[in-house]
Amino acid sequence: MSLRIEYFSQPAMDRARILGKDDMGEVKVKVDLENAVDRQLVRRGQLSEADVRKLTTRLLVDGGAVRLVLPRDQVEALGLLEIGKIIVRYADERKEERPVAGIVTVKIGNRVTDVDCVVGPPASEPLLGQEILEVLDLLVDCPNQQLIPRPESPILPELKMK
Repeated sequence: MSLRIEYFSQPAMDRARILGKDDMGEVKVKVDLENAVDRQLVRRGQLSEADVRKLTTRLLVDGGAVRLVLPRDQVEALGLLEIGKIIVRYADERKEERPVAGIVTVKIGNRVTDVDCVVGPPASEPLLGQEILEVLDLLVDCPNQQLIPRPESPILPELKMK
């Protein structure tokens, strides 16, 4: 059974609804990451484009994760600074305090957002959580192993505001 996860802005509704199809599997997507502070320095003329710290990686789309999780080695390669701590709960119910670093620019296709990330152990699996899926207004297309814009917002993300 494959999964299609749809995200909603209304608090009364579940954040994710799973619609079954045929085969279920992991979805990993190519994502461009960039140090957001470096980009601001380029805009101000204080840093050259060549000096912006960036990388392209494949992230596991994890509907059970809320935040972006990057391994320590990628956080260090991007030059992200620790800005706080968070308690994470793993699938096996263990809890652990982890650092939070930022700010990282995440680009998936033509959609971009700036977020903080949870710092995972070195060489751990990078995870893309619900926060980015919702902000970028993307759906998980398991059969085609990709993220796609919601049909209602094919050009730009659409966010409900009250």
